Amino acid sequence: MLRSVASDFKASGHEVHILLDCRVSKLSPPLEVNCVKHIFYPQEAENSLIYSSKIYDGIYIIAPETGQTLQSLVKIAEQAGALSLNCESNAIQRVADKTNLYASLKNSGLLTPKTLFFVVGSDLTEVNHAIKSQLCYPVVFKPSDGVSCGGLSLVKEEQQIGKAMAKIKTVSAAEEFVVQEFVGGEAVSVSLLCAGGEALAISLNKQNIHLATPDSASNYKGGAVPFNHPLRHVAFKAAENAVKSFHGLRGYVGVDLVLAPDKPYVVDINARLTTSYVGLSRVAGFNIAEAMVKAVAESKLPTEKKMRGCIIFSKVETPKPTLDAFQKAAQISEVVSPPFILKGTTKACTLIVGEGESSEDAQLRLEEAKKRLLTIISRGK
Repeated sequence: MLRSVASDFKASGHEVHILLDCRVSKLSPPLEVNCVKHIFYPQEAENSLIYSSKIYDGIYIIAPETGQTLQSLVKIAEQAGALSLNCESNAIQRVADKTNLYASLKNSGLLTPKTLFFVVGSDLTEVNHAIKSQLCYPVVFKPSDGVSCGGLSLVKEEQQIGKAMAKIKTVSAAEEFVVQEFVGGEAVSVSLLCAGGEALAISLNKQNIHLATPDSASNYKGGAVPFNHPLRHVAFKAAENAVKSFHGLRGYVGVDLVLAPDKPYVVDINARLTTSYVGLSRVAGFNIAEAMVKAVAESKLPTEKKMRGCIIFSKVETPKPTLDAFQKAAQISEVVSPPFILKGTTKACTLIVGEGESSEDAQLRLEEAKKRLLTIISRGK
């Protein structure tokens, strides 16, 4: 996401400076920017952000909501007087609070999965009783402040509850967790631009999600932009209404939905840049980053939202690369995120894209790029 949005800011004529963790910067990832400041210590990041907020025309922060990280960093930038291109920090907090999120969505007349909230450490018998009396198996367990698929489990029976709760604790320190009814359908997201209390849906995106039982990891595998579906316009309307129900959401926002056979269910609002941006920035008929600037600084939304072709993107696991292989892989045009090493493993993960006039063309190019990537990694140089 950083590489894509930085490239778009640069292409629209802006000078781009970034703050980058030294663990990433030492690998020399390809970034089309004017300047990179390396961050070596946690406190240094905050001090550098305060300084940057006072001297640059605008600040955009890419961070997860987990542990209020994104909210806290955006608040620092706001208090330092920066023009923050992010959603307002208090809006980030409101949508991250799942209790508040689902209450607001229901008040707006939007369909959401039936949801129960439990305190971490709840008795397993009580959790099972509540599920049986108010929902039915299978259900979905997830952290109240989760990002992507971290801590997510499909629970099919009572015996899996304990492991699902333990899985959540490994990724979240929140005091609550969420149990939702399982809604069958197509997992999608809607990308929106927001300004002055208005929201414009610009793309429906397919999400390839592996929803696992508590014994293994759920994960986001990739997706496609744009995604054609009979409920596209209905999904757009639901996403726009969801975003408009929260004051302070602005710039780029993503809304996760499940498209059941005849209606959309709103699952989450992401007050931040989402992975779909990687594909969207390549097929949109306008510069998304520049549209973000105009949305926040001028309260203007684009009038053009045509798509050009199709992008399919996919995460690919590889063996741990040598530094030489890492840098060569990063030069492949279809590689948008080089093979970074996964914590606690001997493997790496990269994100690649395939672009074409049709989804078939895009898939073919994706497979070709994957072969080139794996060849470079296997040779190690």
